[in-house]
Amino acid sequence: MTENEEIINEGQVEETPQVDATIEAEVVTEPQEVEETPQVEVQAEATVEAEPREVEETHQVKVQAEATVEAEPEKPVFAPVRERAKAVDLTDFDWDAIGKKREKYSSSDRDKLEKLYDKTLSSIGDHEVIDGVVVGKNSREVIVNIGFKSDGVIALSEFRYNPNLKIGDKVEVYVENQEGVSGQLELSHKKARILRSWDRVNEAFEKEEIINGYVKCRTKGGLIVDVFGIEAFLPGSQIDVKPIRDYDIYVDKTMEFKVVKINQEYKNVVVSHKALIEDELEHQKAEIISKLEKGQVLEGTVKNITSYGVFIDLGGVDGLIHITDLSWGRINHPEEIVSLDQKIKVVILDFDENKKRIALGLKQLTSHPWDALDADMKIGDKVKGKVVVIADYGAFIEIAPGVEGLIHVSEMSWSQHLRTAQDFLNVGNEVEAVILTLDREERKMSLGMKQLIPDPWENIKGRYPSNSKHTATVRNFTNFGIFVEMEEGVDGLIHISDLSWSKKIKHPAEFTKVGEQIEVIVLDVDEENRRLSLGHKQLEENPWDVFESVFGVGTVHQGTIITNSDKGMIVSLPYGVEGFAPNRHLKKEDGSQAKIEETLDFKVIEFSKENKKIILSHSRIHEDQAFISRQAETEGDRTATKSTKRAVKIINENLERTTLGDLDVLAGLKQNLEDQEAAAAKKKK
Repeated sequence: MTENEEIINEGQVEETPQVDATIEAEVVTEPQEVEETPQVEVQAEATVEAEPREVEETHQVKVQAEATVEAEPEKPVFAPVRERAKAVDLTDFDWDAIGKKREKYSSSDRDKLEKLYDKTLSSIGDHEVIDGVVVGKNSREVIVNIGFKSDGVIALSEFRYNPNLKIGDKVEVYVENQEGVSGQLELSHKKARILRSWDRVNEAFEKEEIINGYVKCRTKGGLIVDVFGIEAFLPGSQIDVKPIRDYDIYVDKTMEFKVVKINQEYKNVVVSHKALIEDELEHQKAEIISKLEKGQVLEGTVKNITSYGVFIDLGGVDGLIHITDLSWGRINHPEEIVSLDQKIKVVILDFDENKKRIALGLKQLTSHPWDALDADMKIGDKVKGKVVVIADYGAFIEIAPGVEGLIHVSEMSWSQHLRTAQDFLNVGNEVEAVILTLDREERKMSLGMKQLIPDPWENIKGRYPSNSKHTATVRNFTNFGIFVEMEEGVDGLIHISDLSWSKKIKHPAEFTKVGEQIEVIVLDVDEENRRLSLGHKQLEENPWDVFESVFGVGTVHQGTIITNSDKGMIVSLPYGVEGFAPNRHLKKEDGSQAKIEETLDFKVIEFSKENKKIILSHSRIHEDQAFISRQAETEGDRTATKSTKRAVKIINENLERTTLGDLDVLAGLKQNLEDQEAAAAKKKK
């Protein structure tokens, strides 16, 4: 309390049969204590607080009043005046009137002073989170004032996230109990942080505030950080702008962070320490990049090594040396050239001020190996080298450090088959090749291996004349034919139409298999385009000259149905020839349809020697037989009718000359004719 506040001290009142009240008025600058006496003394005082806060009845009642006179001229100090009062009954004593006899404040002033005093008091309830002020601190505890009648004590371990805590700092506390078992105010800073932590984390995320956190432990991929009592995740990539190899050095440390991600559903928080220094680094990068020039040589430190290149720290800004710019020669990994934390000199190849990217080079600090290449080297020369890289399309041969040539797969063998370079070479093989092209300006060279062996197409017509017969190996199928190999580097094509005279072949796979031997005859040789036209059916005479006389139109042959199609079925005929029967010609005599693997008689209804085509019909056979039967019946009816008419005419002509005996004979003949006619008519029906 200040000197301008009136302090009403608690007194004690002793119950006695008679009570003497002594009223003592003093005008003093300091509060004065009154010694306890058997009698009751009432000491009045005009103060800022006009009413006493609390009066307790005890054995003795002592009311001490203190008056401080402000802004008034000094008055003489009188000696205490003591009057002996008569004994009074305290039962009806008006305690509220004490000190009011000499009150000098108006009601409005009194109200203002009461409001000012009320502000010094706090209304505190249990289980509330309020703010307090650190008023004391030692090695074990922190004392916090929350405006209550007593201060609270909190363990220092609850503030380990804030090692800079000092007296006068505001902290949030949770009121566990206003008066514990020991009578002490019980507070907790940890619980207050937990209750307010999620709101504070969201607020820090929205406002992009910088917050403090305590690194608790290491976990997979990063660190666990205590932020406002919440366990947040600090990824290893967000610890620093430089790669961190040892995370343990940050454990048990308090650092500044920035909330970068919040998962509201799972209550997950991700923080970053790297984000705090990136802004500063951006300014440094912009300043450094503004001073860069292409071709400038700088010294840097190897910061990180990847499979595609090396990152170099140039003093606040990073640059990349691509693996192709590390060495003029071919390397498999950058670790073959540099190591971590190594200091090297690099040259600036290019940079982008907007994207803050810098392309660096190491090999450019030395002369290019092509510049030292033998000036007498020319196309057609033989060179030796080592296979350094193999791709599907070819192999790269290093003939000198940093000087490579490409052997395309087509230059590895005279064979026309599609192969890969792995079929001929392996990495590390020593090979000899011939220079096919040489471009010193573009620094490119193409090599060939097959040029070291004779060309098999030389004198091809002498070894494979037309109509000569040979044995070849089936190498590949296409829809239009078969590719066969006559010898290494010499291939030929058998067209699908040249496989068989008699069979209809839809795909070459129906005729042979890859890798099998097949007899062929040379039909044509194109030496310029390196092509051989071959045939297989030409090994035999054309059977269609004979088939024309055997399978004439109208002839009937026995055949077996082997396959079907949308329009009909393929029928195997004698002599290995095949014919085609349309669906409408496959109907049998009983009305059913012919099926595969059935053996039936077929009639040739069409034959084409030029198109090698035979059209067959099974239905035509029984249809022709039915037609012949109907025609025969019709001819018999006509003959019987003519005979009857002729007999009747003869009877009529000889009627006059007939006798009774003749009439009987004629009547019998007539009856016979009529019976025959009736029978024929009945049969016809």
